[in-house]
Amino acid sequence: MARLARQGGDALLVVDLQYDFCPGGSLAVAGGDEIIPLVNRLAQSFPHVVLTQDWHPRDHLSFASAHSGRKPFETVELPYGTQTLWPDHCVQGTRGAALHDVLSAPHAELVLRKGFRREIDSYSAFFENDRRTPTGLAGYLRERGMARLFIAGLALDYCVRWTAEDARRLGFEALVVSDACRAIDMGGSLSAARAALADAGAELIDCAALGCG
Repeated sequence: MARLARQGGDALLVVDLQYDFCPGGSLAVAGGDEIIPLVNRLAQSFPHVVLTQDWHPRDHLSFASAHSGRKPFETVELPYGTQTLWPDHCVQGTRGAALHDVLSAPHAELVLRKGFRREIDSYSAFFENDRRTPTGLAGYLRERGMARLFIAGLALDYCVRWTAEDARRLGFEALVVSDACRAIDMGGSLSAARAALADAGAELIDCAALGCG
């Protein structure tokens, strides 16, 4: 595979590499911790790194526990659309919400917290799940002159997918480093994510294309 030439406007975006999404966490993604060595190597090769962090209040409406009689992974209709109900996870100030200790990106320039509004979930690093309420990330990247985003983290079929789709919608180039991601893969969500990313013009690559395999 040909090596991708680096550009001055490149940035690495590491999505939700937190304890609750790793084995032993309340919403564990299978093999979620396996990507950390790759992510660390990627981070060392990028001068610009942004980390995202799910950061929910205890009674967040995406939690099944906030809906009487509902169970995790059921769906409900909320004002902004269909919402999958999740186990309580990434609650503000808990160990589960912490970025994984083995993650090594000390030069990261921004840690973006998302999902802190009780009434709405937030998969994408760019918008809440209404796809209209911005997080401010787009403006930050533009003012810093970053135009090409390499995206890694958890989970490929949810937060990584929505982040990459929104990046493309906002005019950024988006490349998903697929071997530095893991997926939940629930009800065909992984194949749907791959198709959606292709439709959006987001490219799937692996770490070898960046010399970090």
